[in-house]
Amino acid sequence: MRNIKTKRKLKIVSLLFALLLPIGTFAQGGLFQRGKVDNSNNSYGLFHRGSAFVELNNEVFGTSTGTDYITNETFDAPIGSGVLFLFATSASYAIIKSRKRRKNQGDNKMRKTNIILLAFALLAIMNQCKKDDTQNVQNNTEDLVTITLDVHGKEGLKVDVNTTTGTVTFESGDIIHVGSGGKYVGALTCDGDHHFVGNIMNPTEGQPLHFYFLGNVSPIEALASGSAEEGEFVISDQTMHLPVVSYAPSNENYSSGTSTYTSHLLNKCALVKFNVTTESDAATCIKGLNNKVTIDFTDNTITFSQAGEGEIMLPAGSGDRWAVLLPQASLDEGVAGSAYASDGAYTGVRPALPEIDANGYYADGYAIAVNLYPGIINGKFSVGQYRQVYFSKGNLRYYCNTAAPEWRFADNQYDLLPFNGSAYSSNSGGWIDMFGWATSGYNHGGTYYQPWITDGWAPYYYAYGDRYCNLSDRTGTADWGYNAISNGGATENQWRTLASSEWRYLLDVRTTTSYLRYAKAKVNGVNGMVLLPDDWDMSYYHLNSPNYYGSAFTSNIIDADTWASSLESHGAVFLPAAGWRNYSTLYALGEGGIYWTSTCDGSVEAGAYAMFFASDSYSPEATRGRHVGYSVRLVHDVE
Repeated sequence: MRNIKTKRKLKIVSLLFALLLPIGTFAQGGLFQRGKVDNSNNSYGLFHRGSAFVELNNEVFGTSTGTDYITNETFDAPIGSGVLFLFATSASYAIIKSRKRRKNQGDNKMRKTNIILLAFALLAIMNQCKKDDTQNVQNNTEDLVTITLDVHGKEGLKVDVNTTTGTVTFESGDIIHVGSGGKYVGALTCDGDHHFVGNIMNPTEGQPLHFYFLGNVSPIEALASGSAEEGEFVISDQTMHLPVVSYAPSNENYSSGTSTYTSHLLNKCALVKFNVTTESDAATCIKGLNNKVTIDFTDNTITFSQAGEGEIMLPAGSGDRWAVLLPQASLDEGVAGSAYASDGAYTGVRPALPEIDANGYYADGYAIAVNLYPGIINGKFSVGQYRQVYFSKGNLRYYCNTAAPEWRFADNQYDLLPFNGSAYSSNSGGWIDMFGWATSGYNHGGTYYQPWITDGWAPYYYAYGDRYCNLSDRTGTADWGYNAISNGGATENQWRTLASSEWRYLLDVRTTTSYLRYAKAKVNGVNGMVLLPDDWDMSYYHLNSPNYYGSAFTSNIIDADTWASSLESHGAVFLPAAGWRNYSTLYALGEGGIYWTSTCDGSVEAGAYAMFFASDSYSPEATRGRHVGYSVRLVHDVE
């Protein structure tokens, strides 16, 4: 039997900093605190100060210092509206490590586990300089956090960015990631006892430790301790918290005989204020911004790029909205749709932005107006278990002019064009609103794809030249909604035609707040079908014989003013009974409506599905000849 000798040795070194430095007050709002941020308060920029006794800070945004401690630098205010200097000093990491060694007879291998306790203390000096005015400010004293993270009776540690002072505080669960020797070695987590504790694996002797705060966006399990050489994460969603990004190496090289390390943590992002104007209750999104952070642990470099369309998502509603932006070059004003509401119903333009620098503080407030998307009726309709759409404001129309063709929606939902069979030619100079299937105007591969075509040979109307293709297949260009609709945003690929299964779900399956889905009606003298949005409340307007396919159009007589004020304003949709066109002749005007779906009926050579209704019946999946001219009502997806 081998003799085993076990020796445990624990070294705990505590470092307490008690520094009192003056803090200047200033009038300019907006300050960035490191850590996860409560981004819901609108009164002064979405950030609340946590306990002054518990401020574990990186450098304060706007200013940097050359101290040997980990601090939170201040964000710079843009020149022109005032320069804000926030100097943060006096913070430190105290690292307490325990080493456990085991030595077996004939084996000199050593295994070590390092448990690191991390603590910060912050002291900030804040001065404000305004254009044409220099102001001396009074100094205040900030309490410093000790190595034990004693919160002096406060409940936990709150991580915030104070948009007025730039200070950052932490809360339980916040994470500091650690690199060493060209690899990721572990993470430190703020625990319930107000300590940063964690295991790091095999740090390299004689080299610095590298500390990263990544806004709690990157989960620990995503990085393999001891082997990962690269990590990346995206900071798009900022609706609840601001994901501060900061980094610094330790001032001392790692040594198994050293238990205390210090560093100066620097912001790698900027704090930027936007002023949002919108009626939407969804988050405001901005495109074209760097939103991806990549860390190379082999050389400890941090790079920034765009993931997807470079989206940053701000909290819902109007007013000042602060965001963490990553460094990037200046941007011109964006195109239509470069700012939008996350539900897809509202759209706007990204404002022009200056060059964004690390640790920058931009408090001017860049204006964003996010308005209802052009052409939308503001009511949400479920067309699948997890899918909703908005309907367009009217039936689709096309202007037959080879030099200046145009797609647009009818101005009112009950509007119908006076039928003119001679308008159905390439350059008639007339408007048409009855279309053969797959006649979007794009040469998608079918023989007949022009909107004015009236020929009766149905196989020529195949989408993409394939009997079994739907409008939404392949490039999607066989769908009329792929066109830029002049009064529907004037941008390609923003609209689409409902599938037959979606019509069935909308009319027969979905559950609404009022349990009402549709009703027959005569609106402004036009027969048709009323569709009610998911959130319809019966107090808006009383409808007779709802959800009954056999009801007559005269069940509900509604004038134009009542329609606009009591129904359409609450998201109701009206489909006129426009009849149908065969060759150049109109049939059944006012008797029924047939609306194309995007779904082919491959079992029938000439067939595609349409939604049909009349005064005594309806069908969401009626097979019809592709050559016949029917109405088209497009939808816009709820994002």
